[in-house]
Amino acid sequence: MDYRIEVMKTGDWPQVAAIYQEGIETGLATFQSEVPSWEDWDRGHVACCRLVARKRDEVLGWAALSAVSSRLVYAGIGEVSVYVGAAYKKMGVGTALLNELIRQSEANGFWMLQGVITKENTASIELHKKCGFRLVGIRERIGRMPDGVWHDTALLERRSRTIGL
Repeated sequence: MDYRIEVMKTGDWPQVAAIYQEGIETGLATFQSEVPSWEDWDRGHVACCRLVARKRDEVLGWAALSAVSSRLVYAGIGEVSVYVGAAYKKMGVGTALLNELIRQSEANGFWMLQGVITKENTASIELHKKCGFRLVGIRERIGRMPDGVWHDTALLERRSRTIGL
């Protein structure tokens, strides 16, 4: 498939939000029950390292980082979000996005990335492992979906081999 990984633009938000909604509907991708407004999403993610996979004018997937904490001691640690449109899964889009996110995160001084993934979301866990993340552990009954069902999450991390050594 012919697509490019590019910096996310504000104008991409409607397509990014639609892919986010698909993730919400799976019941596995996030504990969010609805897509936030652009303004809320923008405030919750670091300004660098916002990517889309694009084929012509269509966004196939997206990836971004959010800070794990506002405390200075945790500067350089980002939490990963990677979402791929349902029609483009198993085509390498997630791998391309995550690998470029890793590259850009290191270029912007991030020395560790973490993924917090529902234990049932095995495809996302395997994607992260494929891109150099390791399983740190399983946190039991850590998040509750809007329907009241508790879920375990897998905590994965990837430490840079070039930043923060």
